[in-house]
Amino acid sequence: MSDDRSERSDGKIVKMEIDYSATVDQRLPEYERLSHAVESLLSLEKQTRTASDMVSTSRILVAIVQMCYEAKDWDALNENIMLLSKRRSQLKQAVAKMVQECYKYVDAVTDLPVKLRLIDTLRTVTAGKIYVEIERARLTKTLANIKEQSGEVKEAASILQELQVETYGSMEKKEKVEFILEQMRLCIAVKDYIRTQIISKKINTKFFQEEGTEESKLKYYNLMIQVDQHEGSYLSICKHYRAIYDTPCILEDSSKWQQALKSVVLYVVLSPYDNEQSDLVHRISADKKLEEIPKYKDLLKQFTTMELMRWSSLVEDYGKELREGSAESPATDVFTCTEEGEKRWKDLKNRVVEHNIRIMAKYYTRITMKRMAGLLDLSIDESEEFLSNLVVNKTIYAKVDRLAGIINFQRPKDPNDLLNDWSHKLNSLMSLVNKTTHLIAKEEMIHNLQ
Repeated sequence: MSDDRSERSDGKIVKMEIDYSATVDQRLPEYERLSHAVESLLSLEKQTRTASDMVSTSRILVAIVQMCYEAKDWDALNENIMLLSKRRSQLKQAVAKMVQECYKYVDAVTDLPVKLRLIDTLRTVTAGKIYVEIERARLTKTLANIKEQSGEVKEAASILQELQVETYGSMEKKEKVEFILEQMRLCIAVKDYIRTQIISKKINTKFFQEEGTEESKLKYYNLMIQVDQHEGSYLSICKHYRAIYDTPCILEDSSKWQQALKSVVLYVVLSPYDNEQSDLVHRISADKKLEEIPKYKDLLKQFTTMELMRWSSLVEDYGKELREGSAESPATDVFTCTEEGEKRWKDLKNRVVEHNIRIMAKYYTRITMKRMAGLLDLSIDESEEFLSNLVVNKTIYAKVDRLAGIINFQRPKDPNDLLNDWSHKLNSLMSLVNKTTHLIAKEEMIHNLQ
């Protein structure tokens, strides 16, 4: 919009009638005493506002708040901000300039009560005004930080959640993402994981493919790891660590990418078996950098090899490496000596048992319950419980004859499939007989000719 045209608070666009620039230039330096200066400037502001002189009105509004700030008259500053913003037919651009000037004072003020009052005044003035939405968002973030530092984390989270920055058209994408990440962080701080998941969906992960977004990317995925650790979603955590592992700044530091890749391996192994998990295991196995962390590569290979594993042997071979690490290969925080770490260690044992049952289902059609329990190093009741869970999740098919103590892994065929199979085999047999008959007839004809 050109300088001779401006928009009023009611949305009406008006043209400048009189240019007061010369008058303002002459009279601004004359006002030294604050009260007299403000009073005179308010009179001049009325003239410039009525004439729709946006540039001069902006200069006057900025000058008034500057005088109040320099005089450290905080009451006058707050009163004039409210007064000037509410004046009839006030120009939007002038209000925006005044708010932008006042925003600079927020960081400069060291007295906390004064700062809070100024923020409150500016947030009141900017409420519901699109043309100062960015300033309002920044003020709200500052207020949330103050509340958090004073220990009022719940209130800080509540204040910041008021902002719907994803709808702000004038705000840069990077700043929007930073605001949303801050909202997620505060929600996690108050253990509101459901709201955190809802807020996280406002960020399109394609944004992290742009240059200069690595720091935001790492912050986002670390927050998502905390959310999914609370939910116990190991496959999602594995994907988050893969995203961290694929970040250029992580790949440049061998210690960082090794820790990330170790976490990827451990969480994919901890994930319950399904098609997606199986596909991810094979894709991770193809990573050549696994050669540099051989223990973790061997562990992953154990779960892709169609052989039974013994838990005691696995603990003996990998337990110390996974839980304590070594000087050359530090351990991750997956199996720490905490309640969560112990739970994940127990889940690893469960994954080993489930892997073994899947192998049995592949190689056996029928097996006794006693024999299966012996192979799993579990009691019969524990074996039956694991088997039942896998059947319920449709990972394998099995039927248990409890009286006979026999498990049948063979899936019954559909009658139509049986009939089709019989028909196909019969056709193959008849084709073979027909071909054989032709060959015999051919041999007889050749023999007769000789």
